[in-house]
Amino acid sequence: MAALLKGGFWVEKKYLCFDIGGTSIKYAVATQSGKLITRSEMPTQAKQFGGPGIVEKLKKTARHCLERTVISGIAISTAGMVDPQTGSIFYALPEAIPDYTGTPLKKIMEEEFSLPCSVENDVNCAALGEMWLGAGRGRKSAFCLTVGTSIGGCAVINGKIWHGANNSAGEIAYMRVPGGRLHDLASAVWLIKKAATAQGVSEETMDGHKVFSLAKEGYYLVKEAIDEMVAHLSDGICNICAILNPEIIILGGGIMAQKEYLQPLISAALKERLVPVVYENTTLAFAELKNDAGLLGALDNLLGGSK
Repeated sequence: MAALLKGGFWVEKKYLCFDIGGTSIKYAVATQSGKLITRSEMPTQAKQFGGPGIVEKLKKTARHCLERTVISGIAISTAGMVDPQTGSIFYALPEAIPDYTGTPLKKIMEEEFSLPCSVENDVNCAALGEMWLGAGRGRKSAFCLTVGTSIGGCAVINGKIWHGANNSAGEIAYMRVPGGRLHDLASAVWLIKKAATAQGVSEETMDGHKVFSLAKEGYYLVKEAIDEMVAHLSDGICNICAILNPEIIILGGGIMAQKEYLQPLISAALKERLVPVVYENTTLAFAELKNDAGLLGALDNLLGGSK
């Protein structure tokens, strides 16, 4: 049933959603239609307590929630490589989240609370969220990129994530473009380092907001660094279009909040690189759901199209 009958009225089921990152864990109670009723976050403290610490934080939060609300399931988005069938973390960078690799997160939560639980990679969840209620709604195929500390990707085909033979499809950080790997040439970390060098300052004094502020003020070398990042990113997008030919490319991540500045640059670069019929029939969009994409995508994954 899509909802519960209460006092003669249909009441939507509620779900507990988590979005686990290296710095913070966002969580919310959401309705089946994707309305976030309550939301909050807590520090991950990943390096201090590692994977076991994350598990305990999720259990504690779930217990607290279940004391106050009737919950029909638990939806989890998480950093790391996830086996979507078992809901286990089969690889997480030890320097990012120690002792997280091998955590059977789905099994742990289902056994603890006797509720259905789903676990999926955070970039994949962000893509699902955008396809459901964001920039990709109404589309059947998309490729979503997140540009941040590194570069993540997710292919959605016929409304479903394409995981690949060993659940590592979309790992575009390792894609080769002219000059090297996409991670090394088009991430936010690369851009900040390049802009700091251009200004003759330390990287610690520079961040994404400062980079674009300087560019808008007319600092030529900083603008040149952004142009170079756009060129590398567009090479990667061109490769994606050549292989998958998606209806839409969705760009997310902190840097992509600079839509007004970046959209004309990326669009021009793609027009130059792509075959005209592909360029004209591929929509370039920027993520709309911001910090809620992972939570909503996790919920979409749990519901599995039964919305």
